[in-house]
Amino acid sequence: MKVVLRNPRRELELPAPRDVEALLHELGVVPESVLVIRNDTLATRDEHLDDTDVVEIRPVVSGGAR
Repeated sequence: MKVVLRNPRRELELPAPRDVEALLHELGVVPESVLVIRNDTLATRDEHLDDTDVVEIRPVVSGGAR
């Protein structure tokens, strides 16, 4: 599967199958700090990933009004 990481942007090819939580663990990413998008749809931690998937991992950014 293709994995696109943001900040800094980089792409990896990783073997599947696995679930989102296992992928984040392998990459050393804290699940609460990112959004995982699988084939243009928000994915949950227990969602199963396949070799044909494109997975994007985006950092969660929050802010407030000034």
